[in-house]
Amino acid sequence: MKKPKSIVLFSGGLDSRITLKIMQEQTIPLAVFFKLPFGAGCGDSDKNIRKFCKQQNIKLKIFDCTKGKLLQEYLDTIRKPKHQRGSAMNPCIDCKSFIFKKAGEYAKKKKIKILASGEVLGQRPMSQMKKSMNAIEEHSNLQGKIVRPLSAKLLQETEGEKSKLVDRNKFLKIQGRQRTEQIQLAEHYNLTYPTPSGGCILCEKFLKNRFKQILKRKLNKKSVKFLSIGRHFIIENSWIIIGRNENENKILERTRIGKLIIPSFSAPSARYFGKIKKSKVIELIKAYSKQEPIETRKKFEEFRL
Repeated sequence: MKKPKSIVLFSGGLDSRITLKIMQEQTIPLAVFFKLPFGAGCGDSDKNIRKFCKQQNIKLKIFDCTKGKLLQEYLDTIRKPKHQRGSAMNPCIDCKSFIFKKAGEYAKKKKIKILASGEVLGQRPMSQMKKSMNAIEEHSNLQGKIVRPLSAKLLQETEGEKSKLVDRNKFLKIQGRQRTEQIQLAEHYNLTYPTPSGGCILCEKFLKNRFKQILKRKLNKKSVKFLSIGRHFIIENSWIIIGRNENENKILERTRIGKLIIPSFSAPSARYFGKIKKSKVIELIKAYSKQEPIETRKKFEEFRL
């Protein structure tokens, strides 16, 4: 496979798949996928992303931000964003800036001059308006360097277009949330694509307080997975998670971190972190067992995240 001449930030969704094909017509693209701990974009799986790139004969680079140094850098970005959050805990501009900055550093290291994104002007209210796009470019030190082929003709000419590394005339002027044009392009390129689902759980309003409290704690690749499952409580400065169903109980039981309680009676399993007495955790578990009336849970609800 020949050396890539461009990088395309790839989520696996419709827009990024079309962007890869558009860039493939002009250059040799490298798809760069950021695996984030809380999900993002179309929610496509690693397996599907690898499969698509293989089918299209496109090299793939994955930045795994669910573990190690990248996870800690990403969590720091989420904890202390420089720009405003959305209606939940989602700091979309800072999140995008983190991704672009890392991709830009990688492009510089590999001496790749074109960095492209499948963003569509006006599609997302926080991160895909002109003002926020400019802020992301500035925050990631990529002013004038991000090519957005789907909306390029509605945006200022980039350095890559000015220097004729890519042909602006072959780009598009799509804007807004409607995806009629993208669907037509998918048919033109004979592309399949996943139905948008899942997405970033930081955007979930009902999880705002949970994230606000748990992000204050030290997290790793195992504990961060708990944030999207179970019932969460902070009692005596200890973090307790109890399962809501059989599947969540199994996740809690097989993840070896913290302390585990599997009750001998019919009730949810629990993982907890901190110095709380085991007897108090068992009391909480009992309150959420099927045998207990809902009224017995009331004294714990004030501690629930």
